[in-house]
Amino acid sequence: MRSNVRQLVLGSTAGAAALALVTAGITMTGAASAAETTAAAAPPSTLAAITDLVGWATQNGGTTGGGSAATTTVTSASALTTAVGSSSAAVIRVSGTISCSGMLRVRSNKTIIGNAGATIAGCGLNINGDRNVIIRNITFRDWNDDAINVQTSATNIWVDHNTFTNGYDGAVDIKRGSDFVTVSWNRVYNHNKSMLLGHSDDNASQDTGHLRVTYHHNWFDASTQRHPRVRFGNPVHVYNNYYRNNSGYGVASTEGAGVLVENNSFEGVSDPFHLGEGDSGPGTLVARGNLLVSSGSGQTGGSVKAIPYGYTADAASSVKSIVTGNAGAGRISL
Repeated sequence: MRSNVRQLVLGSTAGAAALALVTAGITMTGAASAAETTAAAAPPSTLAAITDLVGWATQNGGTTGGGSAATTTVTSASALTTAVGSSSAAVIRVSGTISCSGMLRVRSNKTIIGNAGATIAGCGLNINGDRNVIIRNITFRDWNDDAINVQTSATNIWVDHNTFTNGYDGAVDIKRGSDFVTVSWNRVYNHNKSMLLGHSDDNASQDTGHLRVTYHHNWFDASTQRHPRVRFGNPVHVYNNYYRNNSGYGVASTEGAGVLVENNSFEGVSDPFHLGEGDSGPGTLVARGNLLVSSGSGQTGGSVKAIPYGYTADAASSVKSIVTGNAGAGRISL
C-alpha cells in the first residue's frame, strides 16, 4: 500500500510553450494558453495520501457518509438491500460475494465498505436523489444495468478504490443534475462503457450548473470508452488517471461541458481526448501535463472554469506506477 504524500505538479505556467518529446512515440502535452490557464488554475494545493478524499466531493459541506454510525456487516442480497435502503445513517461492511440483480436503492448518509475480497455480482447500487454516500473497496462484476448509478440531483458522493469488470452498462454513471462527486482510485477492465457524466443531450435545463465531478487516479485498463463522456458539467476535473489500450477513446467533452484533462498517462490510446461524440455537440477541453505514449495527440479547445479546491497532482511520468500499484479494490485497509 502506498501511503506517502505526493508533491504538487500543476503543469500550468502561463504562456509556456508546449513540450513535445516526439522520439520513441512519447508526447507531453504542455501548458495551455494564458487565457486557458487562468480559467482552469487551482488554488494552492494540499498534500494528500491515497486514502484521503480530494476533489468535488469535498465541497458543498463535504462528504462523510455514515460517519461514526453503528457498523452493520452484510453477507446476503436481502441484508444488503435492507441496510442500504434504511433511512438512518449507517456504516455497512460487505463480506464475501453477494449475488443479486437489478438496482439496489441507497439512501443518504451511508458508508459502504468492502471487507477483503468483497464482491457484488449481478446488480448495482442506485443513489437516486439522496446525498452523502461513500462506496469503497468493492469488486463489482456482471451487473445487468449500471454498477453505480448516481442520479436525480444526488450530491456529495465518493466512489473510491473499487474494481469494475464485465458489466452491461455503465460502471459509474452520474446524471440528471447530480453534483459534488469524486471518483478516485478505481480500476475498470474487461468492460465497454465506463463512466458517463450526463445522460442526454436534451437535459440541459437540469444538468447545466451541476454535474461537477473529479476523476483522479483511476486505472482504465483496456476498457473501451467513456473515461468519462461528459455533457454540460463545468468544470469537470480529470487528472492523474492511467489509460491503457482503450480502443474507443479516453475523454469526450460534449454539449458545452468544460473538462480539464491534467497530468494523465495515456499508453496505446489512439484517441485520448476529443470534443463532441456521436450526435452530441462539442464542449471545451483544456489539456496540460499529460503523457502520451504510442497515443494520438488529442483534441482541445476553449477554456474551462476554475477548479475551486486544492489538490495534489503527480507528474504524468509517475502516474502509471502509482495508479497500477494502488487503484482498485483490495489495495487499502479500511
